[in-house]
Amino acid sequence: MRYWLMKTEPDTFSVDDLAAAARSTTSWDGVRNYQARNTLRDDMKLKDQVFLYHSSTTVPGIVAVMEVVKEGYPDSTAFDKKDHHYDPDSDPAKPRWFMVDVQLERRLARVITLDELRKHAAKELKNMVLLRKGNRLSITPVQAAEWKFILSLE
Repeated sequence: MRYWLMKTEPDTFSVDDLAAAARSTTSWDGVRNYQARNTLRDDMKLKDQVFLYHSSTTVPGIVAVMEVVKEGYPDSTAFDKKDHHYDPDSDPAKPRWFMVDVQLERRLARVITLDELRKHAAKELKNMVLLRKGNRLSITPVQAAEWKFILSLE
């Protein structure tokens, strides 16, 4: 099993939206970055654990734990001309973009804020991708030791 962190802007899709979805499950669609696409398509596997991270908000941070419940498959929003994630260059016969399905496991007892994570950037979280300068990826790996440490902060 592997661990991940997936960013979302709560104004676009929040933990509340996920909780309200049928079976607290949703497809993680609309990713339009090749490195993140490769992660969705090739690396994320059934039962992998995922931190849900709210970004672009007053207090960014980790708000929940999710599980991958369906491995990578073509992102249908890329083919839908009415969807804001539509990509006219994407071909259903040779899909460019992929998504996974995730299910809410649980909300954290409290938000583990970005500022709090940064306090541990020199030691316990020194290799955490989220904390690297210039990182803008919406999906990043989390090492098992980092996962365990972050949960201990809860």
